[in-house]
Amino acid sequence: MSITIKSREQIEAMRTACRLASEVLDYLTPHIQVGVTTKEIDRLAAEYMRGQGTVSATIGYAPPGYPPYPGHLCTSLNNVVCHGIPNEKPLKKGDIMNVDVTVITQDGWYGDNSRMYLLGECTSQAKRLVQVTYEAMWLGIQQVRPGARLGDIGAAIQKFAEGKGYTVVREFCGHGIGQKFHEEPQVLHYGRPGTLEELKPGMTFTIEPMINAGRREIKESGNDGWTIVTKDRSLSAQWEHTVLVTETGYEVLTLSAGSLAPPDFITSPQAATA
Repeated sequence: MSITIKSREQIEAMRTACRLASEVLDYLTPHIQVGVTTKEIDRLAAEYMRGQGTVSATIGYAPPGYPPYPGHLCTSLNNVVCHGIPNEKPLKKGDIMNVDVTVITQDGWYGDNSRMYLLGECTSQAKRLVQVTYEAMWLGIQQVRPGARLGDIGAAIQKFAEGKGYTVVREFCGHGIGQKFHEEPQVLHYGRPGTLEELKPGMTFTIEPMINAGRREIKESGNDGWTIVTKDRSLSAQWEHTVLVTETGYEVLTLSAGSLAPPDFITSPQAATA
């Protein structure tokens, strides 16, 4: 496995790319309302990226075995686990939705993040799933420090989510990121403490757990080649940040003015870097 360790200059470029990715979500947030279509959200994102001087990493993205992805972002509603394609259907009261944005800067660096949105008055069950998934992501982030192992991240997420009665999707995971959309390592959201690769300063990767209210099994939906849903039609939620391993802990790179505050158990987003 070849994991890229970023230099100080490269880390600064990553900070810029990740901040810009988060600012796309800041811009979109007030527009994500009942009655708006996900196609309109996609259009607004593309327009904002042009103003930033970035481009979408997802539009036209076609890894082996996949058709070119048609959106500037992913909009995954309700039982859609990931890769939901923007369309003309208006958002409805009670929907929950993940919006996943990845930008590429003019000098070729990638920033990747996603947030959940609650549309109108949602059920208490939906709210709880979204909150638990957010806390699970941060518990994973909290494990990041030099000398820790990737398995520590996955174990913390799995223990917490399953302890709340939820399940963790295993077919998709976080990933290294830099001058490529997907680099090594893979960051599993389940596992055993003390296993897998050792974390070292200069690593950058995403932590993006997908948590289901029902069973963890998933399937492809329709014939678009992208949309993944829960097999039992239960709700699914996901949050994502890009994280840097620092000399003493971690730094969350995808933070901006509109980012949701960390849970109470995180004293500061950069607490482990002090």
